[in-house]
Amino acid sequence: MSRIKYYYDPKTCKYERYTRSKWDILLNTLGFLSLASILSVGILIVFNLYFDSPKELLLKRENKELTYYYKMLEEQVGNMDQMLADLQQRDDNLYRVIFETEPLPLAIRNAGIGGSDRFSEIKQKGLNKEKLIVDVTGKVENLKRKMYVQSVSYDEVYRLASSKDEYWASVPAIQPIFNEDLNLLASGYGNRLHPILKVIKMHNGVDFAAPKGTPIYATGDGVIQSVKTEFGGYGKYIEIDHGFGFVTRYAHMNDFKVKKGQKVKRGDQIGTVGNTGSSTAPHVHYEVIKDNIFINPVHYFYKDLDPKEYDKILELASRENQSLS
Repeated sequence: MSRIKYYYDPKTCKYERYTRSKWDILLNTLGFLSLASILSVGILIVFNLYFDSPKELLLKRENKELTYYYKMLEEQVGNMDQMLADLQQRDDNLYRVIFETEPLPLAIRNAGIGGSDRFSEIKQKGLNKEKLIVDVTGKVENLKRKMYVQSVSYDEVYRLASSKDEYWASVPAIQPIFNEDLNLLASGYGNRLHPILKVIKMHNGVDFAAPKGTPIYATGDGVIQSVKTEFGGYGKYIEIDHGFGFVTRYAHMNDFKVKKGQKVKRGDQIGTVGNTGSSTAPHVHYEVIKDNIFINPVHYFYKDLDPKEYDKILELASRENQSLS
């Protein structure tokens, strides 16, 4: 029971009973409600600040799990990228070496895959883990592109493997004339004294001295690319395109036994030794060109030589004497 309140009224010099007006009741009620509201909001803010709701707890748990799986996925992508790098190294340093083809340039293997806007759709969503998602997505796309490049490379290696027999038959792997005693190699590949100019010049082939009319043979399967005659230089010479980047040239010949466009097999006679062009004695000047670059023909004389004979002809070819042309 509420207490009855009195107040002293100086006009009547009596204590009068205090009665609250409706306005006072309304103000007191509004004040109480305002204070209660402020306290409620404060309690709610403090609670939300230090305590998570069940929904927030669930979302945080899901977010933590997603972060874990994204990181695990990133690690797996990194492992796959390392495995692919091992395959690329094996492809360049083993398979392509076996078939004598150039490794794929890094510019092709590691080329970019689009501009910086390719993840704009992800960025526009304003995700909390945007950077992690973009990084993983970029690595996956890069891995997919590398795998595609590697699959194309393996297709090429498979094609080379399928034509293996044709390849080995086409390699210029014998000497251009019959040289059983290994005494006909007169001058090797490299810097040699020019017989006419009497200066040191690069000798792009090897010279086999032999009597005029000695048969000259194709050193690998191929197609006759050129049958030409010059008054100087190579004189009468033949070029054979063996495919796979190989071309051989036979110079200073006496006559020809083949025509341009004719297919030949390794060991087929294509002409005879002569003394035409810039030549100082009957011989055949023999060159091997791989991918438009002159290479030492002696390195390919393995088909008709045993290891001991090969060592001997290497020693003969290394002597810095005078060339015959």
